Amino acid sequence: MGKQFQILKLDATDSTNLYLKDLLRAKNPPDYTVVVAKKQLKGRGQMGTNWQSEDGKNLTFSVLKNFDTLLVRHQFVLNIAISLAVYDALKELSVPDVKVKWPNDIMSGSMKICGILIENVLKGDKVGHSIIGIGLNVNQTNFAGLDKASSLKSIMGRTYAIDELLYKILEHIRFQLEGIEGKSVNQLLPAYEKVLFRKNKPSTFTDANGEMFMGYIRKVSAEGKLILELEDHVFKEFNLKEVSLLY
Repeated sequence: MGKQFQILKLDATDSTNLYLKDLLRAKNPPDYTVVVAKKQLKGRGQMGTNWQSEDGKNLTFSVLKNFDTLLVRHQFVLNIAISLAVYDALKELSVPDVKVKWPNDIMSGSMKICGILIENVLKGDKVGHSIIGIGLNVNQTNFAGLDKASSLKSIMGRTYAIDELLYKILEHIRFQLEGIEGKSVNQLLPAYEKVLFRKNKPSTFTDANGEMFMGYIRKVSAEGKLILELEDHVFKEFNLKEVSLLY
């Protein structure tokens, strides 16, 4: 079974990632400490976007993972492992057309159902700890102003037990993180690229200046950058701040 999860349940907190960070500063919480909140007051997505969640209807949690030998240059293995953990858990629930939108949003069809925010605490050239935040839309069905958001209930037509989902995803996370320090990004990329949202489909993107352009997602680099094929067979790498996919 490996290590046990130590689960802290909160009624409300600013953000489960922040709570874990504070815990890390104050004391030495064990590996696989999990913080779950019924209500997140300031849930954050990638690049500071706010995440709307109705109390008690969704699964918002963060997991602490300690590392000894994970090199910073291999840190994208965590994005891959956690994305695939959530992907596998949702496939088990028969959620249709699950894909991973680079770097780590989880989609069903063209709708986003889960966001992942991984924050690494670095020690020199190594990752000391990782705080893995996951927000899965479960039983909420009203997403006013979010035309690309959906939930398990909206898609599957049934209500889910939040705790059961938590344990299911945690087991998949443990499975994916087992031995992760000995693996390189290149070893893990094929499984990730296989489930990449809009791979090899003509897609519209915006660059850092908001300019729109067309391209095809072809692959992901060992550093976790998105490799697009543009016009005239030009290939270009983009990091997170440089590109966003408009669908």
